[in-house]
Amino acid sequence: MESGDRQPLVRKCSSSYRTFPESTARRLDKEYLRSLHNKRLYLAVFAAVLGNFSFGFALVYPSPVIPALEAHPSPGLRLDQHTAPWFGSVFTLGAAAGGLSTMLLNDCLGRKLSIMFSALPSALGYALLAGAQGLWMLLLGRVLTGYAGGVTSASIPVYISEISHPGVRGMLGACPQIMAVLGSLVLYALGLVLDWRWLAVAGEVPVFAMVLLLCFMPNSPRFLLSQGKEEEALGSLCWLRGEDTDYAREYEQIKDSVRKQSRQVSCAELKDPFLYKPILIAGGMRFLQQLSGVTCILVYLQPIFKKTSVILKAEYDAALVGLVRLSAVAIAAVSMDKAGRKILLFVSAGVMLVSNLTMGLYIYFVPASHNSTNMPNMTLVSSAHPPAEPTNYITLIPLLATMFFIMGYAMGWGPITWLLMSEILPLKARGVASGLCVVVSWLTAFTLTQFFLPVVNAFGLEVPFLFFAVISAGNILFTGCCVPETKGRSLEQIEAFFRTGRRSFLR
Repeated sequence: MESGDRQPLVRKCSSSYRTFPESTARRLDKEYLRSLHNKRLYLAVFAAVLGNFSFGFALVYPSPVIPALEAHPSPGLRLDQHTAPWFGSVFTLGAAAGGLSTMLLNDCLGRKLSIMFSALPSALGYALLAGAQGLWMLLLGRVLTGYAGGVTSASIPVYISEISHPGVRGMLGACPQIMAVLGSLVLYALGLVLDWRWLAVAGEVPVFAMVLLLCFMPNSPRFLLSQGKEEEALGSLCWLRGEDTDYAREYEQIKDSVRKQSRQVSCAELKDPFLYKPILIAGGMRFLQQLSGVTCILVYLQPIFKKTSVILKAEYDAALVGLVRLSAVAIAAVSMDKAGRKILLFVSAGVMLVSNLTMGLYIYFVPASHNSTNMPNMTLVSSAHPPAEPTNYITLIPLLATMFFIMGYAMGWGPITWLLMSEILPLKARGVASGLCVVVSWLTAFTLTQFFLPVVNAFGLEVPFLFFAVISAGNILFTGCCVPETKGRSLEQIEAFFRTGRRSFLR
């Protein structure tokens, strides 16, 4: 394309994403998308999502470790029914603090440097876990790794959405969840062969690899433009798209969008639907995602399987569930840009509803001879060593129900909530609002993981699963009433939809 023709085309495209014609999905320049060189973009995404790998690894660290520490010979390290819930839940409290601090870090340091900053508390936390000599070191290690996870979970999706183009943003937006799932799966697999201290040592590897790779990656062009660094922003986009592409046209669109939102958000502006609607939608999705019970199930996966007397060994069940979760989120990544976000959210919530309902009814109705949850005086923590191995194949039901729950979650409400958060939040509030959403998410997760074991011990394991089923039904209603379809839309188009309220965008 000649330079003389570029400016009219930029004005035409800028006008089209403001007015949202019915053919908006076809507005994208297919020749430009085909000409893009995505290898460097994929490399930048891979470097960033190593932080999610570490996050997923640290999140489920208690699953194989709690049973080991319950039987630890040292009284200072031994967990009981009072300390085990704290060991499992304090991670989410650290993650909430990380999300809170990211409200400032994202806009001060930028997305890339915020991700790199998370390596410091993460490395220190793993070191404390590996060398723990008392309970305080275990809890502090969990808090620090949780803090790092809160920073990465608020920064990485924003970084990826801002460096990606609409043609692959859905697929790349699922990568954080894929890597988090892969990190959990690796933890489950290593838990079969490594001591709990060596598991913490293994967690240091992706942290250092992430920092090393990110040193060579560019910052987000949108963030650089918001800081007035136009030449650096143009160079960043050139590196990501390729020198022989028409990246200058995309650069002008981004620059036009950033120019309109150069000022910081004021309290009065929060009354504008352009700001509060996407923030409420993103925050609501993060709240409902955690209320569905996924963090509780992942953190206490092995104890849950031991309590329900699944026919296989709990550690092998956990690894199997992790493999299913990885497969499902990979399917979501491939289909997100084809099927759309909303249809996957509907399917995801429906599968979670059926799975949680099945699990709750199974625990409630199965006789005590098949299900250890009905045994008197047995808590979820004390079930680390059940009296006998189960022999009835009906105990495969909780394993299958959990596998389908994790599969359903990983197909939609896992990756898409993170992707939509980074897509629908307006640029001028993206750094602060993404941190706020993470705070809401992890405070909810902390509350659930902290009270999960006491509720189970007081009322039975079926109660939380039936509660999770009710929430999953609410997820279906929320998706239908509140969530917009963002498939194939640029970030500038999505912002224009919330600014104008044109319903044609949703068709």
